Amino acid sequence: MAGDAARSGTASANPRPWHAPTSNTTVLAAALMIFGGAMAIFEGIAAIAKNGLFLATRHYVFEFSLAGWGWVHLILGIVIVLAGCAVLSGALWARFFGVTVAGLGAIANFLWVPYYPLWALTLVAVNIFIIWALCTGMRSEADEGRTA
Repeated sequence: MAGDAARSGTASANPRPWHAPTSNTTVLAAALMIFGGAMAIFEGIAAIAKNGLFLATRHYVFEFSLAGWGWVHLILGIVIVLAGCAVLSGALWARFFGVTVAGLGAIANFLWVPYYPLWALTLVAVNIFIIWALCTGMRSEADEGRTA
């Protein structure tokens, strides 16, 4: 009995930094990454299929074909979903990677605004919230490790 208590106390006092326990905000960020990535995948598929849903504006600075933007969103959506699954595992590298791909997702959706403004701005907000949640989760987990 005493050996079990000592083992559990040392495990919580010295957590492994590469697989730290995830906080609620980190889990929320991972769920939002999976959701936002899935929406980007659907957005990409619709653009590749040249659905009549999207209207291209004239003389847009970042002018790609609609299929080109579709491939960007499709690939980025797949990467965001995979990063969200990795964040759920609790790996530290996945959180940094999640911040990076969420930032890229926010930029891609900001550049997508002329094609589908309301949805693009919604996904920009989701990606910014993901970045905030991942950074806040890392900070609170680091604070918990210091006090233990």
